[in-house]
Amino acid sequence: MTGATMRAVVVDHPGGPEVLQVRDVPVPRAEPGQVLIRVHAFGLNRSELHFRRGQASSGSFPRIPGIEATGVVESAPGGELVPGTPVVTLMGGMGRSFDGGYAQYVLVPAAQAIPFTSDLPWEVLGAVPEMLQTAHGTLAVGVRPSAGDVLLVRGGTSSIGLTLAVLGGLRGLTVLSTTRSPARAALLESVGVDHVLVDDGHVAVQVRELHPHGVDGAVELVGVDVMRDTLRSVRSGGTVCFTGMLSDHWTIPEFYPMDWLPNGVRLTAYSGEAADLPAPVLQEFLDAVADGRARVPAGRVYRLDQIAQAHADMEAGSVGGKGVVLL
Repeated sequence: MTGATMRAVVVDHPGGPEVLQVRDVPVPRAEPGQVLIRVHAFGLNRSELHFRRGQASSGSFPRIPGIEATGVVESAPGGELVPGTPVVTLMGGMGRSFDGGYAQYVLVPAAQAIPFTSDLPWEVLGAVPEMLQTAHGTLAVGVRPSAGDVLLVRGGTSSIGLTLAVLGGLRGLTVLSTTRSPARAALLESVGVDHVLVDDGHVAVQVRELHPHGVDGAVELVGVDVMRDTLRSVRSGGTVCFTGMLSDHWTIPEFYPMDWLPNGVRLTAYSGEAADLPAPVLQEFLDAVADGRARVPAGRVYRLDQIAQAHADMEAGSVGGKGVVLL
């Protein structure tokens, strides 16, 4: 493919959605130890908003953004994967320290390409990698619940929140999820949420009406501006995992642990990499979706030339699940 070009989204400098420019750029060439992937779809993530705005703690410009992609192996000179193999890839510096998934091809380290088999459509597969890695890791590493536990998801209508509800159902958890809009209760119920809580800023009171001693675990996806209330929703010996910050509030100016943390409640955090999504976990989830035991909480599907609108919709919170760009 020497001299070939591809369509890609390039960001020259931080700014609003208008800085996302679709251009023709050279197709990267794989060396041994790398895999070139023909991208069929990629998911949209709030961390890409932070990068585009210049709020990220890492990354450089100009850059093709995108922390994940789904497609097929185009070439793997080191022989790690056979061309034509379906794969997902995510994280590891994608879209920040090297060019990411907002393109027709993406070049990644071979260890960062995770193979799978599935007949699901690309717009469904494209929604899965980062969403599943984050939700799976949050449960397996952060909260570590047991079957029968009660889990609170603060920020339940986000793509991660919806996936946590799906995984919670598969793992025998009772799931409570929050939304600020009563109109979105049906969305939460459609992915198996057992109790929908309308977030008025005082979720702990509502949780304790259902579970007087508190829930066994909670996932904070909204931000530190509500986390103090989330901590008060959890029983002594339970765990709160800080995974997301939909409110864009992620630091606490004055953190006094004895004031913030109820007695015996543990606070953890989770952010993972491609290595934190084992191929068997990916395959098990895709199989569960294929046979109807689970669903992918997909939102709107966009074309590559609609990327600026997709980012505007993400900022407005109107995607309605995981946004995906289908190539």
